[in-house]
Parts: sequence; structure tokens; C-alpha cells
Amino acid sequence: MFPLDFVERFIDGYIWGCILFYRTLSTTMHLAKQFCMRNLLRPVSLAIALCLVAGSSLPVAIGQNVPIVGVNSELLRSQMTEGKRFEKDRRWQEAILHYEKLLKKDPKLAACNERLQICRVHFDVTRRYSDRSFMQVVETSSASDAFQVLMEVLTKLEVYYVEPIDYYKLALHGTAFLEVALTEQDFCSCHLQNADAVSVEEFRKTIHKAVFNKKIQTVEELKSIIAFVATQASQRIGLSPTAVVYEYIAGSVGLLDPYSSLLTPGEYREVMSQIDGNLIGLGVELWAEGSELRIVDVFRGGPAQLAGIAPSQYILQVDGSSVQEIGAKKAADLLRGPEGSTVRLVLRTIDDQMLNLEVQRKRVDVPSVTVTEMAEPNIGYIRITNFQKTTAAEVTRAMMTLSREGMRSVIIDLRRNPGGLLDSAVELADQFLTRGSIVSTVGRNGQESHNFTATAPAWDIPLVVLIDGDSASASEIFAGAINDHNRGTIVGQTSYGKGSVQGVFHNEHGNGGLRLTVSKFFSPKGTPISARGVQPQVLVDLPDPVPSSDTVVALKAAIDSKRFVSSKQEQPDTAKLKAIEVARQKVSFGR
Repeated sequence: MFPLDFVERFIDGYIWGCILFYRTLSTTMHLAKQFCMRNLLRPVSLAIALCLVAGSSLPVAIGQNVPIVGVNSELLRSQMTEGKRFEKDRRWQEAILHYEKLLKKDPKLAACNERLQICRVHFDVTRRYSDRSFMQVVETSSASDAFQVLMEVLTKLEVYYVEPIDYYKLALHGTAFLEVALTEQDFCSCHLQNADAVSVEEFRKTIHKAVFNKKIQTVEELKSIIAFVATQASQRIGLSPTAVVYEYIAGSVGLLDPYSSLLTPGEYREVMSQIDGNLIGLGVELWAEGSELRIVDVFRGGPAQLAGIAPSQYILQVDGSSVQEIGAKKAADLLRGPEGSTVRLVLRTIDDQMLNLEVQRKRVDVPSVTVTEMAEPNIGYIRITNFQKTTAAEVTRAMMTLSREGMRSVIIDLRRNPGGLLDSAVELADQFLTRGSIVSTVGRNGQESHNFTATAPAWDIPLVVLIDGDSASASEIFAGAINDHNRGTIVGQTSYGKGSVQGVFHNEHGNGGLRLTVSKFFSPKGTPISARGVQPQVLVDLPDPVPSSDTVVALKAAIDSKRFVSSKQEQPDTAKLKAIEVARQKVSFGR
């Protein structure tokens, strides 16, 4: 029997070899981070919703993985050691965030990028095997059913994916996913309870020989090699062929780029609900990692807030199941349920008090515009947290309200806004532009290539747009359009730099979904957003936040007073104060 750490080192090298050598590389490869938002674009065909998603990504290193050297080599080694500590504890989400932060500072760190990609594969496997909706599909589907899903996914890749498809690469990626799955406890406890390590290792060697250097140029050749691996898995280690095929499905999508992935049925339903601006649940945002299930934000007026749940509390039990025993991701999945159903919770408060609550799941409206106020006389302020179907209408109502209160200049705050609907960003830009291009998209086929233009009339009022490093995707479309047309002043920090469009597809077979990168987008002047972002005209340098005892680490850290209930004391908002100063000058001197 090989020790687990030996097996994982071997697998990691194999996975990175697949990613590094065979991945399609391009100087215009889209970069971004990953926390999925939603998006709809133009006529919907085959149940496709085209979306802009803020995910997380950095360029794939070209060449050999070199040792860490240089002036800051000791610091980098220390930071890499911290990342590997997260990996050792199997805290994949924290490891991903850690490596992304390092790569944001220096995208050329090959060793860091290697670890990031490997962690993403581990996270993808654990994400799906903590999701009851996915596990139910795998358990109730035959191998024939799984192959139908595979063929449906491959067809969509061939038709819609932004880059040409390399079937050999898909075989390598699927094999990498399967290898990682064989090391994950959730996968093994579900499918390999009776398999011994020696047999698993022999199986692994067999699929290496079958896949590496195999000539795979067509769909049928890919299907044939997957069928071979599935048969070997069943015969050698008793692994369900359906489970094998689903790892190849997930792998064929999940390593194309950081934004493309297989969506479980539950995730697909949530994405489509978010497009409409509402969710069924408790009305909370969570941090789920390891055995830690923490309340990050609570939506004002939602069932959780009405029940007395507040940020920074920890969920200890869900319907009698201990988070410590089943893990945070599985516990978070147990919070899902139909509208009107209830869930029993045990929580620990900030002052170590225990709460026993029963909370009813309800439909929670999630507004796009979370703050509408007069920042000071003459200056309106509108905070937009995401772009969804209702955004343009919400902004119109906010503008009308502020106009009645004497607004002569307006600040649109897009900080920490990870994106959303392409159409929504276009509609909002159209409210402030009278003519010209807003954004153009370019796909592999003409169906995904569009040029969106402005139409009169528009709001004729001085404009300031606030952005930061977490303003991504649809936020960058709006800010880029305003910037290129000199319609307003961009204040803050350089935006994230994500310049690609994703399509959300429904899988007719398998009852889940698919998120695929279908095009890249460019500002009105033809500037690619990827890796560059939108540059502010007025730069506001912000110091790194000082950690405190109640610091919340989460994928989305936005806390708005009108959207969320917060237990923290607000700090002075330097960027907002600068935006108010710029807006004040516009009132005095014009645009």
C-alpha cells in the first residue's frame, strides 16, 4: 500500500503535466476569479443563458516549473509553505484563495500556478460529492445515461466553446479528475469502500498506459477510451462506470479554463434563480471549509435575520447532523430545501452562547441596488452589488428618487461587484450613453460575436464610477464603456481584469447544467479587459486591511447596510470620500 501523500505527489505531477503541456495557450487568454454569478444574453436557444461570471484565474505558465529564486525567494517559500499547509488539511477553498492572492501579485509564479490548478481539481471533486443532487444523479443513472450526458456536453463544447476543442486534452483532463477523485474521502466512501490500495494503484497504472500518448482526435475515439477506463474500473476495483464517466465529464470542462465547469442540478437551479434576483433558502451567505460553517452575511428581512441569526455566528448542527462530523460542505448542502420546509439549527454566537432555532426556508428577494442615498447635498449615491434582470429598472427608480431630492451629480459604486448579466450591464450603460459602442463580444463562431450600441435618450448628469480590484466582468463592461466615452470619472483601483463571457446551459440528460466560456469581450475602443482591467482616472491607494478577531474571510466580502445585517463597526471609506470630492467638483465646474 502506498502512503496517501506519495500517491498525491505522484498524481499532482501527472495532473500538472497534463495542464502545463497540453493546455491551449494564448496571449489573450481570459483571466478572472471564480465565484459564479449569472448571465443572460440575447435570444436563448437550447436553454442557454449567456453569462458573465467573476471567477478566479491566472495565466498558465509556459515552460518548465522552476525553483523559487530571486530577491523575495524566502518570502515566497514561506507563502508557498502556508498554501501547502492548507492543502495538507484539505482546505482547498482557502488554498485556492491563497494562491490566487500570490498570483495576483506576480502571475509568473509557475510553482504557485501549478498548486492552484491542482487545488481547483480537488475542490471541484469535493464540491460535487458534497452535493446531494449530484450524488443522486450518479447513484440513479446507468453508464448509458452518463454517456448521453457526455455526448451532450461534448456537442456543446464543439459548438459554443471559445477555443477549438482538443479531444486528447479532454482525455487527459478527465483522467486527472478521476485520479484526484480516487484520493478524496467523499468519493471513496461513496464508491470504493471495499477496494484495496494496491488494486487502485494497478488500475491507475493501467489507465496511464491507455491514455498517455494515445491518438485521440475525434469524439468517438474519446468515447472509446472513456468506455475502456470505465470497464477497467468496474472489473479491477469495483468502481461504478457511471461515476467514472462523470469524472471525465467534469474534467473535460473543468480544466478548459477557470470559469467553465459542470453544474450540479442544485447549482444550476440556484444560478437560474439568481438571474431573476431571488433565491429559496434562509437568506444567508456562508463560509464553508473543513468543519467550519460560518455565517458571513445575513440578508435583511430574510428568514435567517428574522430568526435571530447574525454574521460571525457558527452553525454547529443541521437537522441533528454535526458539522464537525459530516464536514461544512455537506452541512451547507443540508440547508437547501424546498420553499416552505424547515431546518433545525444549532449555532454558536460571538459570545459563545448556543442558539437552537427552527427556520423556514422562503423565497428571498435579492436586490441589485442595495444603497440609494444622498451622500451630501447635490450628490447622489447608488450601490450596485451585482447585475441581474432587475438592475436597470432598480437604477432607474433610484435615479428618479435622487433627482426628486435635488441630485446634480451621481456616484455609481461597483466595488466588490463580481458581475452578472451581460444584458444588464449593457442596459445600464445605455442609460448614461447616447450613442456609440458599449461592448463587443468575439466568439469562435459568429453566433457569439456581437456589438452592443447605445441608444438615446440617457441621463444627462455628471457621473462618477467607483471600482476596485473585485469589480469584475459586467462591472468592467459598464466602467469600460463610461471610461472610453469620457462620460464620467472612474475612481478607485484597477478592476479585476476578467474579459470573457460564459454561457449557462441546461443538460437535458442528467438534470444539471454546464457553464462554458463562449466569447471574449472588448471595450468600445477595442481594448481587451482580460488581465488589464479598467484603469481608474483617479487612483485611490488603500492599505491592506489589518486582521482583527472578527475578521470574516469569504469569497464575497461585501457588507451593505441596507442589504445585510452586520455585526462590525464600519471603517472610514476613503475611496467613497474621494468619489464624493470628485462629484462635488463636477457640480461646481461641470463634467
